[in-house]
Amino acid sequence: MILFHKEKNAEYFRQLLGEENVLINERMSLHTSFRVGGEADLFLAPASEEAFCKAVMACRSGGLPFFVLGNGSNLLVSDAGYRGVVIWTGNCCRELRVNQGQLYAGAGISLAKAAQAAKEASLTGLEFAGGIPGTVGGAVWMNAGAYGSEMKDVLSTVRLLDSNGEISLCPVRLMELSYRSSRLKKTGEIVLGADFSLVEGDREEIRKKMKLLMQKRQEKQPLDLPSAGSTFKRPDGYFAGKLIQDSGLAGFSIGGARVSEKHCGFIVNAKDASAQDIYQLIQEVRTRVQEKFGVELEPEIRFLGEF
Repeated sequence: MILFHKEKNAEYFRQLLGEENVLINERMSLHTSFRVGGEADLFLAPASEEAFCKAVMACRSGGLPFFVLGNGSNLLVSDAGYRGVVIWTGNCCRELRVNQGQLYAGAGISLAKAAQAAKEASLTGLEFAGGIPGTVGGAVWMNAGAYGSEMKDVLSTVRLLDSNGEISLCPVRLMELSYRSSRLKKTGEIVLGADFSLVEGDREEIRKKMKLLMQKRQEKQPLDLPSAGSTFKRPDGYFAGKLIQDSGLAGFSIGGARVSEKHCGFIVNAKDASAQDIYQLIQEVRTRVQEKFGVELEPEIRFLGEF
């Protein structure tokens, strides 16, 4: 393969994955919850876990920059797009099974679907994840959480693909899971799936709890507008949304991007925002909070491409 030669690389991946699973110049606005983002040079949708691993290793051996994409729910892609290969898990890594209190979910499974499966099996512990829009792979990568619970509280083992193409099972104690972080940010290992250790419970009580948490989300979060969820990590001793609100930034906008009045921790695509609008608004919010309170806000969302 020749680096950045889209047509030749595309032909290689068509032979590897099948013609229908390889797209050139795919608009990333179709694959992110912000509904913004330019074109990716190549967009791969492997049809199986085996094909997914082959695509990853082909990129690595060929020196091609690549990005593994789930639901795109915690991601801002540049208007200029991504000069590399996007490998999507939504067409593979979708195994979902329950056995004796253990739930296994592939990286491409949405957290909401995994939580529903746990509920149907009368397993409690994953209720907090029912409203998180990401996939299992992304949630493990960043140790996603909500309402006082995190992935580290319910995971038992994680199935990983390493840089040598080896697949291994990693116990949760070795994952270095902390607030919105894991060892994967350092090692470059890729999540293929995860085992959740849950507890038997009452299905109706589990359903009620999930419904209550969803109602809380609907009441407090701007779910009617495109966003990437909480834009910033929680600073030690503070709440990002409160700092932003107290900085007088509720409703503040740049272009089509706006700080949500409903929850100031959310930046939303209010009206045909560009990725640059959103990026500039994020930076402006950080600057103003730093100036007023001396607190540095760290983005929770990931950035892909050049800004």
